[in-house]
Amino acid sequence: MARKYIPRDISWLSFNERVLQEAADPSVPLFSRIKFLGIFSNNLDEFFRVRVAGLKRALLINEKDAKEIFFEKPQLILDELNKKVIKLQKKFGRIWKEVQKEMAKEGIFLKTCEELSEKQQRFVKSYFNKEVESNVIPLLLDDHRPIPYLRDKSLYLGIAMNKRSQPEAVKFALIEIPTEHLSRFIILPSPKKERHIILLEDIIRFNLPYIFSFFGFDDFQAHSFKITRDAEFDLGNDINTDLAEKIDQSHKKPTQRKTYALCV
Repeated sequence: MARKYIPRDISWLSFNERVLQEAADPSVPLFSRIKFLGIFSNNLDEFFRVRVAGLKRALLINEKDAKEIFFEKPQLILDELNKKVIKLQKKFGRIWKEVQKEMAKEGIFLKTCEELSEKQQRFVKSYFNKEVESNVIPLLLDDHRPIPYLRDKSLYLGIAMNKRSQPEAVKFALIEIPTEHLSRFIILPSPKKERHIILLEDIIRFNLPYIFSFFGFDDFQAHSFKITRDAEFDLGNDINTDLAEKIDQSHKKPTQRKTYALCV
């Protein structure tokens, strides 16, 4: 059955897809394409903090009232949003690969810790010792040390590590990437007419054997992720209360925040 109304949250994702179209357009200047990718990503963070959080809360109120507010069942909208977000994230990945190819034509290369020359490896070790180490606090996770409170909008490195002689004995750890204190993009020693750049999390990833040397681990897998929490608006289920009153009430009482983890 055709929709009488397109839910606003699905319509909003279509707007963000338009931002992604600008990033995909080869006629747009390269620097602007990168900025559009950043705008898309920031928009999606805010979308989860506000729009998805609102739909999640709507599941807790009377289904009839929720359907009157959103014109459809919130769960149906959430299911469609999830499918569309996954599709857009895949599209983002394809565009980012294309942008990196265009960057390479301009002599700009984003390096991972596996791609470093010997000179760059020495630089990364030195930079970590001088600038990064004092801002890094590794957190080991086990049954006695559960996952601690993770800060909203912060970037983390999730780590699985073991000894090659004991591959089944896997340990886990977390490291918060100190982007509040250091730039996320570090310029490496580069060949003439080229600019090589590495991400701060890759500098930390490269130095994991040193960070955890005391424990004797020699095999590491690490992936970065970001925490996005809801915006703490608790608007309640009284549809007769105007929006201003609901917002005022939401700030006057504590709310239970939900957390969403996004891979980066």
